[in-house]
Parts: sequence; structure tokens; C-alpha cells
Amino acid sequence: MARVSQQHLDARRRQILDGATRCFVRNGFQATSMHDVLREVDLSAGAVYRYFSGKEELIGAIVTEVLDAIRDAFEEAARQGPPEPPDVLIGQVMGRVLAGEFIPGAVGPGEMGRLLVQVWAETLRNESLATVLRTGYDKVHGSWVKVVEAYQVAGLMRADIPAEHVARTMIAVAQGFAAQQALFGEVPIGVVQNGLRGLMSMGEQKAG
Repeated sequence: MARVSQQHLDARRRQILDGATRCFVRNGFQATSMHDVLREVDLSAGAVYRYFSGKEELIGAIVTEVLDAIRDAFEEAARQGPPEPPDVLIGQVMGRVLAGEFIPGAVGPGEMGRLLVQVWAETLRNESLATVLRTGYDKVHGSWVKVVEAYQVAGLMRADIPAEHVARTMIAVAQGFAAQQALFGEVPIGVVQNGLRGLMSMGEQKAG
């Protein structure tokens, strides 16, 4: 029997994840069955269950993938000296997230926000998924703390406020913008960037 290459296995897993994501975006987690996923990816049950035991594992894999990608993006930013200011940094990363850049071929513009809101809602009733989300959140939070600490070391941000508090607030801004996209329609990322610039300008003296 011919040996299946790792490249083929990875491509098949990617195919299943992308197809499942499209189903979840269209119909939501509760209304999507494994049969829907099988039909979307045009594979047999055996081929899909070789990679994922069921819908919950698929959801968990998608959540982990997105959160890991966001963490990596902010860890890369933290290695810069110093990172871009919060309005630029959040705009850059959230622009990529909401454009579906981290799972290309699975979601289009405006769809990632809807997927994220569904994930958050599902964690309220699904403890295993809640554990996955908390683990991913802890990783993302850690990378954002590094960014804030880099601001503080560079003298760009007050050092007497705990970095983890600032990081949690920055995450809340990103989550809130994603929720607004899902609930009220797509809005240019420049809107949240301008809002942050306005908040950051408090205390600045007027020119002249």
C-alpha cells in the first residue's frame, strides 16, 4: 500500500477545517451537523473522522488555530523595539483577523466576527470548549502583556499601572470591535483606530 505523505495529510486536514468553518459561519454551531460538514468537504465519514472525532473537536481546533495566530502576531510585535502604538497595532492585527487572513479560504470579509461571537456563545454551554478558549485566551493575554511591557520600558506608557490590566483592556477593545462587526455590519478598521487615537490624545496640550 502506498504511503500517504504528511503534505497530503496536512492538506486534507486543512480542507476539513475550512469546510467546517464555512458551515459554522453560514448556519451556526447548533444548526450545523457533521453530515453538513461531510457534504461541504465532499468526503466520506471515515475520511473526516480520521482527523476529528466530531463537531466539538472541529470547533476546538478552529478556535485554537485562530487564537494561536493572534498570539503569534502580537508576540512578533513585542519583539519590535518598541512596538507600534496601540491604535496602529490593534488595527493591524484585528484587520488581519477580521479579514479571515488566518484561515484563508474559509471565511470572507465580515464573517470572522460572526464566527467569533458564535464561539463565545458556545463556551457558555460547552465546558470543554470553554477550557480550550480559556487556554487560548491565556496565551494571547501573555503576548499582549509583553507588548505593554515593551511600551513601558520604552517610556511610552505609564509604568505604575499593571501591564496585565492594560493588556486585558486592549483585548476587550479588540473583542468589542469584532462583536460590533458581527452584530451591526462591517465597519472599516480605521474607525477603531481613530477612536483609540482620540482616547490616547487626552491630556495633550492644544497646539498654539
